[in-house]
Amino acid sequence: MSVVIKVDPSTLKKIQQHYGSVGTLPPGAVFRNKTNGVTITGYKSGKVMFQGQNEDREAKRWSNTAPSTGASSQPKLAGSNGNLPVGLAGMSVLGSDEVGTGSYFGPLTAAATYVSAENIAQVKALGIADSKTLTDKAMQTMAESLITFIPYHVVNILPKKYNELNQRLNANEMKAFAHNLALGKVLEKIRPVQPDAILIDQFTQPNTYWKYLRNVDGVVKQNVYFTTKGEQYHLAVAAASVIARYVELQTMATLSDQAGINLPVGAGSAVDKVAAQLLKNGQDLHDYTKYHFANTDKAIALARR
Repeated sequence: MSVVIKVDPSTLKKIQQHYGSVGTLPPGAVFRNKTNGVTITGYKSGKVMFQGQNEDREAKRWSNTAPSTGASSQPKLAGSNGNLPVGLAGMSVLGSDEVGTGSYFGPLTAAATYVSAENIAQVKALGIADSKTLTDKAMQTMAESLITFIPYHVVNILPKKYNELNQRLNANEMKAFAHNLALGKVLEKIRPVQPDAILIDQFTQPNTYWKYLRNVDGVVKQNVYFTTKGEQYHLAVAAASVIARYVELQTMATLSDQAGINLPVGAGSAVDKVAAQLLKNGQDLHDYTKYHFANTDKAIALARR
């Protein structure tokens, strides 16, 4: 979690002198340092962000000395309420996204990537964007470049496993487990480095996300933020989207080979016809589809004609 306080210029200068500054500064920042497990970042705007363990205690040292200017001078909790840290785009962020949730054929694929402040320019130079806006060819080229220099992890839930899990979990629960697992694996890879923030492309309300994970060991929950269209706020989410889509396309190609027919994406009428053909060929839709979709009943009806 994070705490943000608003201070006047003289207090900002005192805080800067107290902590000093090391390393690369995010855009708009005037100082940044870490003490007692808390990262402190001060911005020209007068906002000071405290992230880490006991961040509220560290922030109170300064919020009490700041002049009273109403609610804005009080620590502001950010994270599960959707408020994002000031200067997030320039921070070292671990981001996650998933693809395949609206497609009848193929896997549910979640990916997490860590894009450090030092790597932002290199990622941006690739022309990175949300995978939904890229051609398959452009996305493949970007993904193959990304995986050579940024830490990442992919959780690829194949149709057969998806349908097994769906007996006891809904789709959003599976997404929550997949995001959490991918994030945890990347944290292991970059240890002892800690990201400035963790940004999840929001697919459900934060309280519901945490509820899904209440019985899970090793939940990633420190400095976690949620927002829709996360790729617009940090390149880590955009990179995760691209890598997830890349793996999804590879999986779709493999499944198409196994099925002996090209499996289309989406959930439209073309999908129903292909699924009906698989049934006529004596194949099990559980091996290729998200069986609980309404397309299954439509395909069965078509196959009987």
